[in-house]
Formats: sequence, C-alpha cells, structure tokens
Amino acid sequence: MSVLPRRHRGASGASGPLLFVQGTAQVVLGEWVRVQEPGQPPRSGQVIDAGEELCVIQVLEDSLGLAPGRATVTLTGLPPQVPVGRELLGRVLSGSGQPRDGLPPPVGVALRPLQGGPLNPSRRRPPADHIETGISAIDGLNTLVRGQKLPVFAGPGLPALELAAQVVEQARAPHGEPFAVVFAALGITERQTATFLDRFEASGALSRSIVYLNRAADPTIERLLAPRVALAAAEHLAFEEGVHVLVVMADLTAYCEALREVGAAREEVPGRRGYPGYMYTDLASIFERAGILADRPGSLTQLPVLTMPDDDITHPIPDLTGYITEGQLVLSRELHQRGISPPIDVLPSLSRLMNAGIGPGHTVPEHRRWANQLYALYARGVEARAMSGIVGRGGLGEADARALDFAEAFETRFVGQAERRSLAETIEVGWQLLETLPREDLLRMDEATWRQREEGQRGESP
Repeated sequence: MSVLPRRHRGASGASGPLLFVQGTAQVVLGEWVRVQEPGQPPRSGQVIDAGEELCVIQVLEDSLGLAPGRATVTLTGLPPQVPVGRELLGRVLSGSGQPRDGLPPPVGVALRPLQGGPLNPSRRRPPADHIETGISAIDGLNTLVRGQKLPVFAGPGLPALELAAQVVEQARAPHGEPFAVVFAALGITERQTATFLDRFEASGALSRSIVYLNRAADPTIERLLAPRVALAAAEHLAFEEGVHVLVVMADLTAYCEALREVGAAREEVPGRRGYPGYMYTDLASIFERAGILADRPGSLTQLPVLTMPDDDITHPIPDLTGYITEGQLVLSRELHQRGISPPIDVLPSLSRLMNAGIGPGHTVPEHRRWANQLYALYARGVEARAMSGIVGRGGLGEADARALDFAEAFETRFVGQAERRSLAETIEVGWQLLETLPREDLLRMDEATWRQREEGQRGESP
C-alpha cells in the first residue's frame, strides 16, 4: 500500500462504531485511519468499505460522543500494523495492543500487519508432534498437536475460561523446545481480568506469555481486533523466532457477537440467527493462520474457547467453528455439577490430528491402543449407567457392572485432577485403571502392548 495520507474535515454521518466519509478518492480497503476531534484524544479506525463517493470507517475506540461533523479524518494509506518481537513476552496489553501493565508502549523488532493470511498449502509441513497441556483428558485422549486448531465447546456457566487459564499456566513443549503462549481474552469481566493476571503472575506463566485483554467494558469493536493482534504477535514468534506458540482465545462467542453488532450497524442482510452470512469466512481467516512451515522450526497452534448458547452444539458459532477446525473438546455440565474438574466429556470430544502427534517415534509407542481401550470401556460404562437406571445395578451382567465401576473411577481419577500431570503420569493413571479389570474385558489390547507395559514396569523397578 503506497497511497499518501489524505485528510478530510468532517464526516457525513455516524452509526454506532461506524463513520461515513464522502469524496474519498483512492481509498484502500483495510487502510488505517486516525480520527481527531477538537479537545478529544485521537481515535483509530479502519476502512471496511471503500468507494470513491463514500467509504465506511470502523472506529476502534469508544465512539460515544463523537461529533462526525467536527472530526478530522486522516486516511493514512498504511495497513493496520502492530509491533512484534520477543520483548512483548511478559507484557499485558489491550485488545488493540496498548499497554495495560503500566509500562511504556511496546516497540518490538518489527511491525507486522494485523490481517496476516492463511499459510500457503505448498509450504505447510504435516504435524508430527504434540503440545503437553498437563490435562489428562487432553494429552491422553484428545492430544493437542502442533499446528492444530482445537476448540473448546462449553455451555453457559461451565468453567471454560478457567480451563483456558489452566492451559496457559501448564502448557509446554514436551522436549524442551522454545515455547510461548499468546492469550487473547475477549469480553471478560473485571473480576475475571484480575483473577487471570493474579494466576499468571503467581504461576510464573506471565514471563513466557503475551496477554491481550479485551474487557467487557472496552469498546465492542476492539473484540474484532484482539484475535488478529494476538495472531500477528504469535506469527512472528513462530515463523521468525522459531518458537512453538500456543494461542488461546477466550471467549470467541464474544467475538461473534461483536461481528453481529457491526453487521447490524451496517444494515447488512442477516444470516442464521442474525449473524452475518460471511461469519464462516471471517472465522476461517482467524483459524487458518495456525500451522507449521516446512522451512521454519517454530509452529503456531490454536486453542479457541467458545460458549454454546443454550448448550446448543448446532448453534451457528460452534457449528461453523467445527467445520473449520480439527476436532473439539466438549465440557460436560453433568461432570461439572458432580465437582469433577476439568469437566471434559471425552466421548463427544475429538482430536482429528491425534495420531500424527503420538505415532511411531514418540515417547509412548502403545498410546493409541491404550487410548482406544479407555474409550471403549468408558463408553460401555456410560451405557451401563443408563441401563442401571432402568433395571438397577443388580440387573446388569458382570462385565457391564465392572464397566460401570470403571466409568466412575475413570471420571474421578483420570478426568478429574487437582494438579498438572505429565504425559507419562497420565499414561500411568490410565494403566492403573485398566489393570483393575480382567484381561478378557480389555479387547482392544494385543499381546505386544502387554509386553511393552511389562517391560516398562521392569525398567522402572530398582
């Protein structure tokens, strides 16, 4: 973009966060705008609809009280950019990249465009390793693989944000490679903001993280900016600095609500449930920035968290997200009510890239069969629980009764956990549960897997 700055005195009108300017020759879609009103601090904006007769500018700060006729609008001719670099690690910034930690604005080593872009398919490297979150239901059964986008689906009132904070604190690259977390909080409350920052500082996670906070009281439009600001910082760390980066975004539902609000202000024809018809494309422009480059050592992995309105997994937000991403982690209201934390329901959860991250050459060669056996027994136990509600426990067969006991133990000892577990500890907890059952119940295990288990136990003994 090489257009020179152009200044316009007075706008023709405004509608919510949108400003309308006439006579805008050579305007460029997406260019950065400065809006200055006498006696007021300058506001930033971005061109979202370009035309020679009229352009629409999305004001990114609070537009309350803005008088369009008195404003000076400067079209800078520059794309929206943010500073990036390792020096941002440990910083707490707003959704637009402004300081929230009392320190000076970050300078960085470069300026990177916000919009980024999906990785060139010809340069993508297939995923081949995982990120260890310290959560057994994820690491053991729904492994988060480097370069993957694996969303968390939760209903209202479930601890999705707490799970996101736990992942930020505990996640790491299992082989000691450079690792960082970029956390984008979207539309969170002041209490949640204070809780997150206290937790990150106390655990030491802040030193290897960049935190972008968009609070509920902040301008709604900033929520559309925050994920892209976070991803611009993450892309630099991953593809220029060679760091394995995990981007956690919570709550993406707040982002989609902001998208709907802007669409209404622009008087767009709504799609499903009032959301813009382009929401799928918009979400894809965020999710498809994850991946691994063939000639670079780093990786960018995404763990977006979203709330399903009314626990409806067919709602447009989780529905479209599921189409774009590679699986999902689903939180269970029943497990949460029983005090099991984190309440991850492993049966509807899925990581489509799991086999790529746990295959041959990894730490636990029998991981796939072990996981399949846990899934099979737990599914049988859940079915036995439903049947026992009809016929009573006494009406169950011996194998079904054992599966029912296994399901109870699995939920409390494997899914529920009070502290971080390494992958080896997760595997061991699962084996301890499996070994409470006779071998005739373990139909997914072959003799080679049992030999590996026995050899591993002998190797650990003094």
